[in-house]
Amino acid sequence: MQIPVFTVDAFTSRPFSGNPAAVCLLENDLDEDLHQKIAAEMNLSETAFIRKLHPGDDFSKSSCFGLRWFTPANEVPLCGHATLAAAAVLFCLQKNTNSVLTFVTLSGELKARQVEDHIVLDLPLYLTYPQVLEEVEELIKAAVGDMIVQDLRYSPDTEKLLVRLSDAYERSELEQLQVSAQQFLSAEKMGKVKGLILTLKGNSSGKPKGHDFYSRYFAPWYGILEDPVTGSAHAVLSSYWSEQLGKKEMLAFQCSRRGGELKISLRNDGRVDIAGQIAVVLKGNLTF
Repeated sequence: MQIPVFTVDAFTSRPFSGNPAAVCLLENDLDEDLHQKIAAEMNLSETAFIRKLHPGDDFSKSSCFGLRWFTPANEVPLCGHATLAAAAVLFCLQKNTNSVLTFVTLSGELKARQVEDHIVLDLPLYLTYPQVLEEVEELIKAAVGDMIVQDLRYSPDTEKLLVRLSDAYERSELEQLQVSAQQFLSAEKMGKVKGLILTLKGNSSGKPKGHDFYSRYFAPWYGILEDPVTGSAHAVLSSYWSEQLGKKEMLAFQCSRRGGELKISLRNDGRVDIAGQIAVVLKGNLTF
């Protein structure tokens, strides 16, 4: 069997930065266990599988496809950067002519469209609620040590904990923070956290272009110690920072070693548009 496979760096215009995802184009149904085996073989934070929904579908002409995401360890309910990568393969490599692509996923229907040199994802917007420190104190300690935490929120829909560091800190301090994410697994006693977001208010008037907020994201529960650039985390961050800053249009930067930038626009229908650029770095075939 041969399956076309691509590696796409998402939320960046430069190869070897942003967040890499593998994208597989499935002409036919794939045995269930092979999804996970392929994701483990690709060994990236996410492998996306695009499948045809009907026998007559065409990757260059159809507008609606099935989409699933797998880490090397398991299937996940939502992955922003791999959705961006999947849309890029269809728009840029398969030359799909539709203005909007719809993906049928575990998180419902997600839409992607091209706007100039960006691809825009229409994602769910997830609310956060105040989180009591005592429940997660050991986890916070494992994540940031003695750094000052300004706000603590929890997103029940995504099981993500949002930890806002004090505005007194600079971006460089977030970037240089040494995080041993493997320790989160034993420090999180409640069993309700599956992703930890560290975030910091930005300087939107900065030069050359200011960012409204910064973040880093850790998901050892899914086998991802630190994710380079995370669309799903920004579906949580967008609601929080929009409320804090009183803005619906924001520019965000995720401060991982590879780094990536996301353009955010809260919609009037309770969802969020997250836009990013892409760089295709590999084209080939899986053969087995």
